[in-house]
Order: sequence, then structure tokens, then C-alpha cells
Amino acid sequence: MSQVRKAVMPAAGMGTRFLPATKAIPKEMLPIVDKPIIQYVVEEAVESGFKNIAFVTSRGKSAIENHFDYDFHLEQYLLQQCKPELVDIVNGLSQKISFTSVMQEQPLGLGHAVLVAQSFVGEEAFGVFLGDDIVLSEIPCMRQLLDVYETCQASVLAVQEVPPESVSRYGVVAVESAGDSGNCIFKVLDAIEKPSAEEAPSNLAIIGRYVLTPGVFPALMKTAPGSGGEIQLTDAIQRLLQEEPVYACQFKGCRYDAGNKLEYLKATVEFALQREDLQEDFQNYLKQLKV
Repeated sequence: MSQVRKAVMPAAGMGTRFLPATKAIPKEMLPIVDKPIIQYVVEEAVESGFKNIAFVTSRGKSAIENHFDYDFHLEQYLLQQCKPELVDIVNGLSQKISFTSVMQEQPLGLGHAVLVAQSFVGEEAFGVFLGDDIVLSEIPCMRQLLDVYETCQASVLAVQEVPPESVSRYGVVAVESAGDSGNCIFKVLDAIEKPSAEEAPSNLAIIGRYVLTPGVFPALMKTAPGSGGEIQLTDAIQRLLQEEPVYACQFKGCRYDAGNKLEYLKATVEFALQREDLQEDFQNYLKQLKV
């Protein structure tokens, strides 16, 4: 049984929905309470057992690499200021997982972003995390997918039900029951990128977590640009289905699309309410609001 050790995190997008804030700051570095969006995603990867992460970045994204780099000078400053509790906060992740970066020279889509990480991945299964999808769950979302992979030894997609009017924003799957695996694991029969409500085979949408076999790379190489003129990962998965099985896991948890302004604000409120140091005062503040 192959172990999944490597994760790919595409983070090359321009973040135009958050302009002007993202003119100089990558959208993945926008804070939710006191952590950048992408740190929540990296922490999920660590909790799920990954050892290596490759960020797929573009020009102007060096802040992501700098954030996760070990900072000796900041560590020494904090120790001199008698604040050792902050050392693990700023340097802890760099001790638990190794980071590298791969450049996506052109914005050719999510499928292309995964393809440029092929040399990092090699010939083994790997995880894909979208850097602006945050999932609040008791068991990490990716860990739920890895549990399915360890049983099936095949690609696994995270899916959730969405309203019919929202299916055109996602890749959507047609599925059948995966036997005795309960009602949250399915075998994928088809995958369609951004279908209309009439064309959608279901309301199960793919969200930003994948476990993929290396078979996805030949599929990506054969995939022509699709929706938006980009190489779509969903289209490559549709092609992959012709060669090997693919499964879908309807994960347990609450997902926030932090690349969407409203979802970003919701995530900020929800995560603030989870914090023991903020919870009581923040709840009192919210009760006082006249809305």
C-alpha cells in the first residue's frame, strides 16, 4: 500500500475578487483572525500526515514562501523579549513539514498548476489542497479522503451537496454507491466542469481537496483547454476515469470558500468564535450589534 506523503497547493491566482487588497498581498495571505488563509490549509495537511508541500506560485507570491520559511532572527528577538510561546507560533510549522515552490509561468488553470508540479510528485499518489478552501471539521477533510484512499488505492475527490443554482461554479460528479462503504463514499462515473443546472448530473460538487494517483499526469497532458480557456483538472479526471477508478467522499465538516468575500467574512466570525481568548468578548460584541 503506497503512502501519500506529498501535497500540492496551487496558489498562483491573481485574487482579483479581493482587489485592491491583493494588489501587493497574495489572497492566500489575507488573515482570518491572526493567521493567513493558507496557514489553515497547511495545518490541515500537517494534521493529515503529509511531510512535503509544494506551493505552485507565480510572480509576486514570495510572501507565501517567506511566511513558512524558518525565521532565525525573529525567533531570537522573541526569546530576548521573553516570549518563547510565540516561537512555536511563527516557526513551528517549518519544523514539522518541508516546503518547496514551483513556478506556474502562465495562468493556464488548475489542471496546469497540478501538471507543473509533476517533477515534485514523481510516480506516487499525492494530495491537492486549494489554498483558499478552508474546512472546519473534527477529522481533517484530507484525512477523511486519505482513509478512503488507503482502502481503495485510487483517486479520491472531496464533494459536497450544493444548491442547483450553484452547480455552474464547480466541477460536478455523477456517482453510484460504493457498496458497503456507507452513504458518504461513491464511485465516480463522470465529472463535468461548470455545467448548467440542466446539464449537471447531480448536485455533488468537487471542492478543494483531492487525492490523486500519478495517472492524472498523462490525463492532464492530453487535456485540451476547456472552460475559461484553461486546462481544467475536472476534465483530466473525466479522462482518468477511462483508465482507472475514481472515488468521491462526501466529507464531514463545514467548508468556507475564503476566495469569496462573504464566505471570507463568515470564516472570520466562525474562527474567532472558536478562540478561547476571543470567544466571550466577541460574542458580547455580536449581541450588541443592531442589524
